[in-house]
Amino acid sequence: MRFVIVTGMSGGGKSTTMRMLEDMGFYCVDNLPVPLIEKFMELFTAPNMEISKVALGLDVRTDQSFSQAHQILRTMRQNGFIFEVLFMDASNEVILKRYKETRRVHPLQSDEVLRVEDGIARERDILKQMKKDADYVIDTSKLLTRELKEELDRIFVKNEEYNSLMVNIVSFGFKHGILSDADLVFDVRFLPNPYYIDELKYLTGNDRGVQDYVMNCPESEAFLDKLTDMLEFLIPNYIKEGKYQLVIGIGCTGGKHRSVTLANELYRRLKNRGGYGLSLSHRDI
Repeated sequence: MRFVIVTGMSGGGKSTTMRMLEDMGFYCVDNLPVPLIEKFMELFTAPNMEISKVALGLDVRTDQSFSQAHQILRTMRQNGFIFEVLFMDASNEVILKRYKETRRVHPLQSDEVLRVEDGIARERDILKQMKKDADYVIDTSKLLTRELKEELDRIFVKNEEYNSLMVNIVSFGFKHGILSDADLVFDVRFLPNPYYIDELKYLTGNDRGVQDYVMNCPESEAFLDKLTDMLEFLIPNYIKEGKYQLVIGIGCTGGKHRSVTLANELYRRLKNRGGYGLSLSHRDI
């Protein structure tokens, strides 16, 4: 029996995750009343139970104190129940944007908590210990739906080794502003610029002509070799320190040619290293 409890921030991707787990063969139950959690787990761990994979959604929409749920889970682990906790997270800015797009009310908004921002802050405070104790933490701030599915597949289908670090590689253009949430920023404006080649000017680093032009420069390969070597040193140490998200910014002038090409190449080099999640995005194309 594999029993997964899916929890986390409202707007962090729990509902999407539950749907994906259901597609992966999990029997999914969402928002069960807190006092029933232990009875529910006892039922599915009984002998001769045909269902082998269960996912239970748990969040602050319940009327009971969430601290009660956290204590119940701790007690159950002490009593020998085996389960995994998956915590779905996202940055406050991304969660706020999602609420504005859907026009939904945050579950902690009330007469005392009028603003969505305040509800998010209050929920994060309530869930901080649950996040700390979780087996897996997935930050969906920069994840595409496809990339989230790949992460869930890696953890719950392929059963690969997992560390709760999501590495986000993002290309950008300095003329549009530096990447505000980057942990590491690398400036590749030292490379020849395809913008000044007529047949490449209106293409991007996703096109073969631009890729060949940029990668035929010996400095591009040398830069990627040194950067990959540094990241192979840094990433395990970030994991050791409990970091959940690492944003690597690759910048050129306009964010369309050199930075896109090198971000794509770096993603290709890191993709099969394993042990952490990886995403790729291009801010300015």
